[in-house]
Amino acid sequence: MGQAGQQRCVQKKFGKKGVKGVKSGKKLQKNAALKKNIVPGSVLILLAGRFRGRRVVFLKQLESGLLLVTGPYAINGVPLRRVNQRYCIATSAKVDLKGADYSSVDDAYFARAEDKKKGKSEGAFFSEESSKSQMPQEKKDKQKKMEEGIAKGLGADMKAYLKARFSLSANMYPHELKF
Repeated sequence: MGQAGQQRCVQKKFGKKGVKGVKSGKKLQKNAALKKNIVPGSVLILLAGRFRGRRVVFLKQLESGLLLVTGPYAINGVPLRRVNQRYCIATSAKVDLKGADYSSVDDAYFARAEDKKKGKSEGAFFSEESSKSQMPQEKKDKQKKMEEGIAKGLGADMKAYLKARFSLSANMYPHELKF
């Protein structure tokens, strides 16, 4: 008797001809190469995340390959952040970092404090208000101190440039723009 519908052609092969060996060993993560037009002090435009469209100052590349950027916070409200360079456009504008020391900031600086999880009862679940984790005051003071030198060295036109958001309007094509 014939089959109704399309017949699947499957050929079974026996033996170890097609089996490949499993490679053992841990792959090392290679640090991403920095784009050629991103240098410390250059102004970047963020393309994604909470601060998309904001212009920020690039400080250094972290061990994880992410970029350390800042607004500065006093000028446009962007705090010290880690950003993937794929979500940045480098501009030709440069800012003088003059002695700003960001060597103490690394990936561990951005690690969240672990809260001890304890079993919650139903009453405790409803009575407890959802408390957002606030940035410790010492981190805020440290950030303000680090950004102080950059903010003082900026001219009025550069401050206005960093405050302005970037967006595309009609008949603006990103591939035709010169950053």
